[in-house]
Amino acid sequence: MPMNYAKTALLLVLLTVILVAFGAAVGGRTGLVMAFIAALVMNLVSLWKSDTMVLRMFKAQEVSEAEAPQLHAMIRELCQRGGLPMPRVYITHSPQPNAFATGRNPDNAAVCVSTGLLDLVSPQELSGVVAHELAHIKNRDTLTMAVAATIGGTVSMLAQYLQFGLLFGGRDRRPGGLGWIGTIVAVIVAPMAAGMVQMAISRSREYSADRMGAMLCGNPLWLASALEKIHVAARKIRNEPAEQIPAAAHLFIINPLNGRGLDSLFSTHPNVENRIAELQALAREMGVTDTGTAPQTGPRDDGFIVSDGGDAAGGRRGPRGPWG
Repeated sequence: MPMNYAKTALLLVLLTVILVAFGAAVGGRTGLVMAFIAALVMNLVSLWKSDTMVLRMFKAQEVSEAEAPQLHAMIRELCQRGGLPMPRVYITHSPQPNAFATGRNPDNAAVCVSTGLLDLVSPQELSGVVAHELAHIKNRDTLTMAVAATIGGTVSMLAQYLQFGLLFGGRDRRPGGLGWIGTIVAVIVAPMAAGMVQMAISRSREYSADRMGAMLCGNPLWLASALEKIHVAARKIRNEPAEQIPAAAHLFIINPLNGRGLDSLFSTHPNVENRIAELQALAREMGVTDTGTAPQTGPRDDGFIVSDGGDAAGGRRGPRGPWG
């Protein structure tokens, strides 16, 4: 745990420097001072509210036990096995199958899965994915991940703002600043800064979460099968919020970026084939030889989808819940 806090502190310092440098490049001394003050406020807010900010980035919707009883039951059982408190449960309305966890500690954690994930994987595979995210919570990775996402996302949004100003009338030279030259430099540096944030999150944490999650759910092959499905689908389906905030890509179980442009240069996730191989090796160690899953071929109607308001005894349940 002390190492995670040290990583968080290092990221805060690094990203504060980046924000202040952007401010100085565009606004000179005035911009530097304003950026420094904004960075201090943002650091304090991100430490306590980073989970809320991340969930808002991806328009995640909290779901109650009444709305998603089987999903809650699965997560509760896994938490009991891992000695964790029950996290808040969220769903993000994205066709790309993916999942992430956030929160400054296990007592203030949240697990979020996408509608695309619920449509794609079997209950056993979903159990493996959720167990992976709970492992991040147990390892206290989520604070560092959320802080990096919120501040790194701000860096990316600032770059977009500067680029817009450069293209539409931002060529004036500001007193004490570097004018449009500084703006160009900031726009070029921004993607690199986002990449630095991503690379600062150790890839080794994914292997650790894979191993712990596989043991938590009881079958490494469930997670291996899910990773393969998610990886293939994620390459074909864009995750628009993640594409707009690439510094938050490290939150997800599989890189949500499509690998176009600079995306592939700053991937924070280990090679999927290597992750699957590690899980298969763990399965052999545990004596597990069968996934025990049935192929998922269509929309789910097994209680993992949020209900559309029907009563528990016989209410209607649409294949996609209230999001249609």
